Amino acid sequence: MAKKGKKYLEAAKQVEEDKLYNVTDALELVKKIDFANFDATVEVAYNLNLDTKQADQQLRGAVVMPSGTGKEQKVVVFAKGAKAKEATEAGADVVGDDDLVQRIQDGWLDFDVAIATPDMMAKVGRLGRVLGPKGLMPNPKTGTVTMDVAKAVSESKAGKVTYRTDKAGNVHVPLGKVSFSVEDLTANFNAIQGIIAKARPASVKGQYIKHVSLASTFGPSVTLDSNAL
Repeated sequence: MAKKGKKYLEAAKQVEEDKLYNVTDALELVKKIDFANFDATVEVAYNLNLDTKQADQQLRGAVVMPSGTGKEQKVVVFAKGAKAKEATEAGADVVGDDDLVQRIQDGWLDFDVAIATPDMMAKVGRLGRVLGPKGLMPNPKTGTVTMDVAKAVSESKAGKVTYRTDKAGNVHVPLGKVSFSVEDLTANFNAIQGIIAKARPASVKGQYIKHVSLASTFGPSVTLDSNAL
């Protein structure tokens, strides 16, 4: 296990061991004990009672954060004709067809979100080995395979984030920056919390949210009282 630094250990002393915090107190503490020399990201981490081997227990989707994310998203769109024009007018950074596919095959990956119209997916599918591992592959479940490219671009620019369970049933979602107010971070937390709660599979028995915590990029985690959410 990696040795924790002095700043981390000092920050961790301010988190009460075994205490379950409410959202407001947790966010205030996360902001207080952050020691990064940049505007760190605040993230929520869920551990859910899911068997991800079951198709209906694999959660994946997207949510537009009401307070934004504090990060400017670079968006590319695979489209042609009128839809390409629509994407450009909506503010997409790069729009293309075969040329964009080739550019990415040649190694260009300087973007945060990829959107595609359904008719482009046969071509985009060739990029699966490149985009898939980086979480950039367009997917209908996250609203990035759509004919409404203008809406998809606008939402991505406004602070849309995706979520997905890993094999252990964990979900990690960025809530914004340490510089955000507690109110703005709370609004973003409530948005993702509502989505996670609503997404509970009918087949899950017993406690659904086993553990949930908040932390900044390098800071120690603060555990929430999941029973009070």
